Amino acid sequence: MKKTIVLRAALTAAALLVTGCTAERPAAAPVPAPAPPTSSAPRPTAGTGAPGAPAEAAAYRKWGLKPFAAPPAPPAVKPVVRKAGEPVPVISDVPTDEKIVFLTIDDGAEKDPEFVTMMKELKVPFTMFLTDSAIRTDYAYFSPLVAQGHGVANHTLTHPDLRTLSPEAQRREICGQQERLKQRYGTAPRLFRPPYGNWNEATRTAAGTCGVDAIVLWRESMQIQNMQYQRGDRKLHPGDIVLAHFRGPSELKGRTMTEMTATMLRRIQEQGFTVARLEDYV
Repeated sequence: MKKTIVLRAALTAAALLVTGCTAERPAAAPVPAPAPPTSSAPRPTAGTGAPGAPAEAAAYRKWGLKPFAAPPAPPAVKPVVRKAGEPVPVISDVPTDEKIVFLTIDDGAEKDPEFVTMMKELKVPFTMFLTDSAIRTDYAYFSPLVAQGHGVANHTLTHPDLRTLSPEAQRREICGQQERLKQRYGTAPRLFRPPYGNWNEATRTAAGTCGVDAIVLWRESMQIQNMQYQRGDRKLHPGDIVLAHFRGPSELKGRTMTEMTATMLRRIQEQGFTVARLEDYV
């Protein structure tokens, strides 16, 4: 009997070796790749939800719009990167073949509560390039927009023409706003826009020392009812950066900021484009 038990044990062990299994040490399950870091704030994406979802369609109808097509997934590698030892890149558009554009809104002078509601309902991503002299009367206005996941970027402390300033004065304008925005909204911006789009090499150097990864200009700017284009064909192109401003009726000939924004989104849709998040590409 003992010989039989020993023989069976030996045969079982041989079978286990052949199949690669062991009774005592089961094969380990595959270890999943670590998830990418995520922000606590949501990341607004145009066209979120199923196409034609009732809630989304109703929200867009409220503002006189149709839902945007969902943008493509962001690229695995960002097409605009600040390389070590090189100057801060200056961009007016993002290299891509996708029919996407990026919305940026400057200054912060107009603080229309309806705009906060509009962006919450539409979930269209945009980046705020904020100037301290324009927002300091009501820093709290922008907090809900930050909580919605919209980007916060630097537009200097006092909105000067940087080309008229010394390198050190430029650095104070840029670095000072970096620190102010970090204190108010929790994160130092990665992106910077010079007022009026005016910059020189001293601006690039100053921005680099302040922790900026890219200087962001634009290809189109939204006026009251129409886009102002830089190209002769007067059309949007894939990857274009669109400029608008926090403005109210006194600057928009009686129109509200939400009316201007709805018109801008309509112009984008009319040309077959959707809106993507700039920070996913830069």
